[in-house]
Amino acid sequence: MQCLFANAEEYQPPIWKSYLYQLQQEAPRPKRIICPGEVENRPKYYGREFHGIISREQADELLGGVEGAYILRESQRQPGCYTLALRFGNQTLNYRLFYDGKHFVGEKRFESIHDLVTDGLITLYIETKASEYISKMTTNPIYEHIGYATLLREKVSRRLSRSKNESRKTSVTNEEHTTVEKISSLVRRAALTHNDNHFNYEKTHNFKVHTFRGPHWCEYCANFMWGLIAQGVRCSDCGLNVHKQCSKHVPNDCQPDLKRIKKVYCCDLTTLVKAHNTQRPMVVDICIREIEARGLKSEGLYRVSGFTEHIEDVKMAFDRDGEKADISANIYPDINIITGALKLYFRDLPIPVITYDTYPKFIEAAKISNADERLEAVHDVLMLLPPAHYETLRYLMIHLKKVTMNEKDNFMNAENLGIVFGPTLMRSPEDSTLTTLHDMRYQKLIVQILIENEDVLF
Repeated sequence: MQCLFANAEEYQPPIWKSYLYQLQQEAPRPKRIICPGEVENRPKYYGREFHGIISREQADELLGGVEGAYILRESQRQPGCYTLALRFGNQTLNYRLFYDGKHFVGEKRFESIHDLVTDGLITLYIETKASEYISKMTTNPIYEHIGYATLLREKVSRRLSRSKNESRKTSVTNEEHTTVEKISSLVRRAALTHNDNHFNYEKTHNFKVHTFRGPHWCEYCANFMWGLIAQGVRCSDCGLNVHKQCSKHVPNDCQPDLKRIKKVYCCDLTTLVKAHNTQRPMVVDICIREIEARGLKSEGLYRVSGFTEHIEDVKMAFDRDGEKADISANIYPDINIITGALKLYFRDLPIPVITYDTYPKFIEAAKISNADERLEAVHDVLMLLPPAHYETLRYLMIHLKKVTMNEKDNFMNAENLGIVFGPTLMRSPEDSTLTTLHDMRYQKLIVQILIENEDVLF
């Protein structure tokens, strides 16, 4: 792989933008106004900041015009409902307050009222001072110019370690971080685009709301991620950290990190192949290779079940050892264990090989009575599959065609294999037993058509 930079020492870190960080530092601090007396019926999850049933006017008077001051009160009009009264921007703001084990007024949930108010004041201050700036954060992203972390960071480290002048080792810093450590997940994407052997399947990022400990900057727009909790989102597959609003602009270029992929089975198909840098899931390659080497003539291939315990052993071997898993005849002499492990892999996929999106289109295609039109319709729907799903299905159909060519020994034709693989490769997006039973004959027919016409369809 050609290095992204001619010289590692020429690497320049992203310029992390500190404006929003400075605003967070300037935000008003919470000031709890304590009730001087004991309040009857004070909820056990509130402290001395609770003042009982008082009016908005009384709350406003208690806050005394002090920025960041807050109290809790019970509503006069709706007893049992509680309100956070907070002083900000020379006015008193009132928020309906909820508790379900944690405190919240919106989506974010906090362990304490103090944290809720602190986060609220930061958000109010930043959105008041920088609303226009925030609306334009995504217009000039750094994302397209800098790549993702791990691979290039290792290259940088290796080159620096070979440098003749050790004292010149780069120690890149941003305002709060060091970085060859903090090149974060950015450098990896750009490094991988230079890898000719990399299978360039498009994959969306798997973003989930995340709480960052310590200051963090968005790896799309380079701006500070403000707040105490849930400041942004993190891709659970590659580790990319961005603002929630920035996540809508990030390209579908997720490159999963093997360190984040905990298992092989039950892992999204595209995620797995990108993490392992393969065209297809290595489970499919390894199992089919083993089956074709010693099982094509086995009677009832794929129809006969192996022992469930042994199939689970194979699954655990792949999850534990990956492509180094040993499924040879020395360990598993019964080929039906290997076919069972392959079928289990397909059944365990969170999104089936024939995706939920394309499922109804395949079913409609199967209902076409004219054979030529039906074949054309099936081909059209195949083109809608994600590349990794298409390639996996193509490879499997080539294999199953070989199985049918040994029908005189294994007694498995395309129709029999369709019965086995229909519900394995296709699942209705509707979780309905009635729909599943109704669609079974069409599932069988689709797989039968794919096998019989593999050379035309793919």
